[in-house]
Amino acid sequence: MGFGDTAKRIQTLADKAERTYQRLNELRDEVAKTQSTVNGTADRVQALEVEMAEQRAVLDAVAREVGVDLDAVSTEVHITEAEAEAAGSTGSDEPSKGTGAGSDASGPGDEDGNGGN
Repeated sequence: MGFGDTAKRIQTLADKAERTYQRLNELRDEVAKTQSTVNGTADRVQALEVEMAEQRAVLDAVAREVGVDLDAVSTEVHITEAEAEAAGSTGSDEPSKGTGAGSDASGPGDEDGNGGN
């Protein structure tokens, strides 16, 4: 009678070990896929950073060509953003404009003072 219970326990343990091994392999595959995705994303981010730097250089050259003072534009944008944030922190329900991604002077914007239009 003791051997039957022992055999059953060993079989149960072997089944659990098999399921654990399968799950471990699944997790290993998921980690490998995640690492691949992270590496691909890092490569794309690097390419976008290079492209953005190139576009910034072109923008700087064009701005110099047409006589736009980029430092003054950048300062004006930062002041406007700070004022909007200050107004937003006083309880205004209006969302602040020009904050978030692309809000610095290198993004599309308001260099000529007409709201990009």
